Amino acid sequence: MLRHDGMRAIASEKTIEQRTRHVLTEIFSSQARDKIAVRLWNGATWPDERPRAAVLALKHPEALGRMFMPGTEVGLAEAYLHNDFDIEGDIEAAFEIADFLLAHLNDWKKKLKLVGLLVALPDRESSSTIRRAAMRILPRIRGKPHSLERDRRAVTFHYDVSNDFYCLWLDSRMVYSCAYFESPDEDLGAAQERKLDYLCRKLRLQPGQRLLDIGCGWGALVLHAAKHFGVRAEGITLSGPQAEWACARITDVGLSNEATIELGDYREICAKKAETYDAIASVGMAEHVGHERLPDYFAIVYRALKPGGFLLNQAIGNSVVPRPDNRNGSFIDRYVFPDGDTPPLPIMLRGAESAGFEVRDVENLREHYALTLRHWLRRLEANHAKALSFMDEMTYRVWRFTLLAAHMDFVGRILRFIKLCSRSWIRSLKPICR
Repeated sequence: MLRHDGMRAIASEKTIEQRTRHVLTEIFSSQARDKIAVRLWNGATWPDERPRAAVLALKHPEALGRMFMPGTEVGLAEAYLHNDFDIEGDIEAAFEIADFLLAHLNDWKKKLKLVGLLVALPDRESSSTIRRAAMRILPRIRGKPHSLERDRRAVTFHYDVSNDFYCLWLDSRMVYSCAYFESPDEDLGAAQERKLDYLCRKLRLQPGQRLLDIGCGWGALVLHAAKHFGVRAEGITLSGPQAEWACARITDVGLSNEATIELGDYREICAKKAETYDAIASVGMAEHVGHERLPDYFAIVYRALKPGGFLLNQAIGNSVVPRPDNRNGSFIDRYVFPDGDTPPLPIMLRGAESAGFEVRDVENLREHYALTLRHWLRRLEANHAKALSFMDEMTYRVWRFTLLAAHMDFVGRILRFIKLCSRSWIRSLKPICR
């Protein structure tokens, strides 16, 4: 009897492996197989033993079903978070499989065939504990969208992970927006310093002027403008840890008389300071506003500027082409950037002009963002062990996946299953950095 059960178990294992290989053959084209290998839970490899740039590691027999049965971007991303699979080696090459996967899922005949194969694979709740743990990192955001309290909670969820965590992969100034590269192999710190200088020159800052940085993060632009351009620089943020870190940095460098950081919402602060500032910067903050509120946002900023003052507004912009309906939400909405909104550039410009602004300069920095995200991703991966002293493995995977998907999207390899970051508005723009 024992021998019989053992033989059945062996036969079942072989059957599962055969079915898994069959599904892999259906999913990946011959072109994809040249770039990626799959290592099964039992150590076997597919399609052959030849080394590849990237390896997709299936952690258990149910992995493929967990990855593809939901048929959604979130389902695939969550399978990675739950450690149903991992990616080893060249992670950028590995994610090129997304286009091949979507080619099948968008073809209903092939999709039905694939679903039938996946249903034949085993399904057990072997990772139920880690799946329950995933609920701990989902944001609990309540209230009216883009109200003061809800925006404060959304921003806090995103930025209050840990200052120590962000220090692992941002540059020494803690700039959390794209750098400005002279060449693709330039050091991140040098490129971020160039970016800060570039912003100040775009704002035409002069000694003695007053600058406000809305959504100032860890205060890099405030410090740079005060130190190198002689302005009185003020920053506001909704994140307590950011404000604490920035204030300490200002004190350390001896700029307490020239620079300040205040904790608060732009709607509360700007409304009290009509025609106060010669220049206002908003870098990576407009994505928190919501496209319906953009006219109000620009109107508030307009009133805070002196006549003839300059506003520099940098934000990720969406495509003018409507996205497919996605009732389940995107990965970034659920795990990283709740209530984030990246409106198309025409809507952004219309909101600014409706408030009274005259548009003088529009520039696309997509290629620079791609290079910045590559630096961030590599720095995060190099500090994996240190990151686990601030967070659990699942939260680390959230951020690793986020940076990777964003990088791939800005490069131009469209990760439609993640729909994480916006497409470039100027499609014909040639790369700045080659």
